[in-house]
Amino acid sequence: MTPPAARSGTGQPAELYFEDLVPGLTVDLGVVTVDGDEMVAFARRFDPQWYHVDPELAGESRHGGLIASGFYTVSLFMRAYVDHLLSRAAADASPGLEELRWLAPVRAGDRLAVRVDVMGARPSTARPGLGTVSLTGTMLRLGPDDRPEQEVLRTRFRGWFAARPTEADPPTADLPEAGTPAADLPEAGAREADLPDEGPAAPEVLADPTPATSADGPSGAPPRAEPHD
Repeated sequence: MTPPAARSGTGQPAELYFEDLVPGLTVDLGVVTVDGDEMVAFARRFDPQWYHVDPELAGESRHGGLIASGFYTVSLFMRAYVDHLLSRAAADASPGLEELRWLAPVRAGDRLAVRVDVMGARPSTARPGLGTVSLTGTMLRLGPDDRPEQEVLRTRFRGWFAARPTEADPPTADLPEAGTPAADLPEAGAREADLPDEGPAAPEVLADPTPATSADGPSGAPPRAEPHD
């Protein structure tokens, strides 16, 4: 039997699997434009430092105006990553990140080119059926000619992705279905000439394999510490 189709990060049938994310692969995540109102609203809610929310103070400072919260910028990266890669890939959770750097201020109206590079991939030692992929994400500010001017964000992180499903081997012998009429089965007193020399061989019964799941299901047991990758 065939295991259920893996789901992408947005719940659709997956088209990319762990085996597709090979080291050296670069995925273009598109271009995002920084919305000034959204940038300030995010800062007022989550990071209300004066250079993110007070235009007058920010204008008089070395910043020369409002700059985005770094966490707003990485949220823009995450949205592009979901829209252009995780929406297609059999993505599971992430065990975490190793680096997050804000390399230059981001301002309203900036156009940021986003990409992710696959740096490494190996089967997960903590999650059977999954692979651990090491990734580097970058955001680059574009100039008026659409050429990159400056790198504004870099992050290194890992993600878990399901291995491509494989179809199980079919049973090697067919068994009589339940409810088969007795007339259709061999008679207990069949003539010796009708039987093999060593008697009829019993059909081999194979248990259906249970497909591995790509994520832990809900459980009533208390949470326990998990290995990182």
